[in-house]
Amino acid sequence: MPLVNGKLQFALIGCGGMGQGDANSQTRLGAKLVAACDIYTGRLERMKEVYGKDILATRDYREVLARPDIDSVIIATPDHWHGQISVDALKAGKHVYCQKPMVQKIEQAYPVIEAFQKSGKVFQVGSQYVSSPIYNKAKELIAKGVLGELNMVEAWLDRNSALGAWQYSIPHDASPQTVDWDRFLGSAPKRPFEAMRLFRWRNYRDYGTGVAGDLFVHLISGLHHATGAVGPNRIYATGGIRYWNDGRDVPDVMLATLDYPKTAQHPEFTLALRVNFASGEPDERFGFRFTGSEGTMTTSYNTLVLERVPREREPGLSINTYPEAMQAEIRKEYEAKYPAGKAGDELRVPEATEEYTMRSNAHLEHHRNFLASVLDGKPMVEDAVFGLRAAGPALLCNESVYTSKIQRWDPVAMRVVAGS
Repeated sequence: MPLVNGKLQFALIGCGGMGQGDANSQTRLGAKLVAACDIYTGRLERMKEVYGKDILATRDYREVLARPDIDSVIIATPDHWHGQISVDALKAGKHVYCQKPMVQKIEQAYPVIEAFQKSGKVFQVGSQYVSSPIYNKAKELIAKGVLGELNMVEAWLDRNSALGAWQYSIPHDASPQTVDWDRFLGSAPKRPFEAMRLFRWRNYRDYGTGVAGDLFVHLISGLHHATGAVGPNRIYATGGIRYWNDGRDVPDVMLATLDYPKTAQHPEFTLALRVNFASGEPDERFGFRFTGSEGTMTTSYNTLVLERVPREREPGLSINTYPEAMQAEIRKEYEAKYPAGKAGDELRVPEATEEYTMRSNAHLEHHRNFLASVLDGKPMVEDAVFGLRAAGPALLCNESVYTSKIQRWDPVAMRVVAGS
């Protein structure tokens, strides 16, 4: 598809906070927004205020996909619409930037992958840490083996604010006249109009994926990028509503452990995830701690700290509780086995700490990568297969909480293991 006036033209489907942020990033990078789709007229009015009254504004995304002058679309709708619109957009010949998680339900992912693989188009999931310089640096260091054998990763994304817990503002004019309620519901259960369920849709299982789909998926995506992992095979999660008793039916606290089997890229390790929406902290807290046999690496939005403490040169002795004769016997055997050292000598090599600071806008870099794939044929950083490998385990965290059962996942075949 030739570009119009040499500039990529795109449409935004879903004009909420995340969608408008995505549109801003792409226009900053030189793309042109020519159409906007949303089921609330107020957001369409806002898009015209920002991008001009000549843009197409519609409630029906199919009208956007029918436009031959649109090269790509950003899908930033509620989660339960991601799969269907992605498939329809790929079949219509559009490049797709789809907000995470790629799908609301695992079974919705397979048609997306099939449509992507048949389309020849760029498909990128919007989990921006895959494009962060910090996590590219983490990937580089892990590949060099600076941590030794990885054995555990901890990751967290904690908040302590109403907006951070999705208590978004609701417009005063929200009504069946200004909202296409039936189109919003789509495949979700039918129910009377309720503005809160639309404007705070992340709080409800019918439309969203809770903290796992909104935030765990970021952490899993970052982990997979840094380690080359394709996914866990055993998942257990727990949590509940501990503070935000506002009618939501998804947890505001969730903890999960995911076991990753050994592959050619990494040894067997365990991932521990945490989200707490009443963390007691003044600011949002986000980060990873990678633990290996030779040290640890801790990351945040803009910093990476590597602390190397290689394993001891020798195991040391614990013999003081034995009779003196036995102590002498064990010591003699020990010194014969470790002739270079003596019990009581320093057993470890000196510690070393390295710190890196890289300030960048990960959102902007992620969109830069998307446009580079579309315009220059650069490799995709987070395609539909990557999207399922991140979303599948995250969604199974929800399933584990709701059923109180361990979930099993085949990370290669990307399928739930029967009987889990």
